[in-house]
Amino acid sequence: MENPIQFVQWLRSVAPYIHAFRGKTFVVAFPGELVMAGALPVLAQDLSLLHALGIKVVIVHGSRPQVEEQLALRNLTARYHNGLRITDAPAMECVKEAAGELRLDIEAAFSQGLPNTPMAHAAIRIISGNFVTARPIGVIDGVDLEFTGVARKIAYETIHPILSAGGLVLLSPLGFSPTGEAFNLTMEDVAVSAATALRADKLIFITETPMMTDAEGRDIRELTAAQADVLLKASVLPPDTAFYLRHCVKASRSGVPRSHIVPFELDGSAMLEIFTHDGVGTMVSTENLETLREATIEDVGGILKLIEPLEADGTLVKRGRELIEREIDYFSVIEHDGVIFGCAALYPFPAEKMAEMACLTVNPEVQSQGDGERILKHMENRARAAGFTRLFVLTTRTAHWFMKRGFVPATVDDLPKDRQHMYNWQRKSVVLIKQL
Repeated sequence: MENPIQFVQWLRSVAPYIHAFRGKTFVVAFPGELVMAGALPVLAQDLSLLHALGIKVVIVHGSRPQVEEQLALRNLTARYHNGLRITDAPAMECVKEAAGELRLDIEAAFSQGLPNTPMAHAAIRIISGNFVTARPIGVIDGVDLEFTGVARKIAYETIHPILSAGGLVLLSPLGFSPTGEAFNLTMEDVAVSAATALRADKLIFITETPMMTDAEGRDIRELTAAQADVLLKASVLPPDTAFYLRHCVKASRSGVPRSHIVPFELDGSAMLEIFTHDGVGTMVSTENLETLREATIEDVGGILKLIEPLEADGTLVKRGRELIEREIDYFSVIEHDGVIFGCAALYPFPAEKMAEMACLTVNPEVQSQGDGERILKHMENRARAAGFTRLFVLTTRTAHWFMKRGFVPATVDDLPKDRQHMYNWQRKSVVLIKQL
């Protein structure tokens, strides 16, 4: 191992996600283009790793390019209306042929026991069946879509026991009616219906589309469902990207907390999206995932994890768990998707109408994104609300950062009397004060 320290840091950084996702249900959907690009074996390994980490995985595959191939082999012409395939009887035979071939390819990919991969010595069972009940779309704008349908019901009562028993479930873009008819469905519709019925924690589309960007070309990493609606109404997205985003919004409105659109061209994109702070795709949530709030006793572990590296190198004064537990009401935290990425504490000195801000910390992985400044403003507002007129900090390494934000140099004599007695002359911290 060339860099064991980096490995340990990486493992520590993903541990909160592994803990948070264990036992949760993810619906992972991908288009037929991913298979044609040769990315199926690697995706199977990544999804097997999720399974090994205790995540319940439901897979939904698409088949559009494979259906096009089958149509071409039969000298048939594809017909569409409003982006949906018109599936007549000959086209339906092509859909069945494509879905059957893809199902076998996917099952084979999850059966590989290659050494030095997440599949090594794995015995993963992937189970498919008639889990999707469907109905025909019918006639739209005077056009009969024939055997093109929409999902009506997902057999969640059958799927849940399979997942609990350690199996993976595979859903094809086909549905069946109670009268025995088969219908051609979109992968996106099946995925949203499955995520909704199973009350999945995440719906992940691994797509052929590039990273979503705004009108200025900036990456769009995170949207609420309401923000996604506004973006869709602006009609600035490519049609395929907009199609995926509309289904993410639908999933969000149906109770799925997190939906992701992740480009498959990046190796390991699903893992990077799930186990890193910013991810590599776009996440749609029912609400803003990042919250800045006052801390509770449940946050002690997260605060300790943040400050321990800075205590070790001398940037912060050491604080034990017992001290933080006693002082937890002084702390505020910034939390993203259940993981604490920043904190600070506000210690009151009412007699002088002053407060000390201490322990301002932001996870190194997400620094330079403005979280430190957001915490500072939050603590200033908290101090003002408590009636304090001045805020001070003691720092050994970040004086310049605070001075750029309105703090001015002061002396130990300018501190509250009680704080003067506690001043550590060995550390020789710089005293900075800001008028509120």
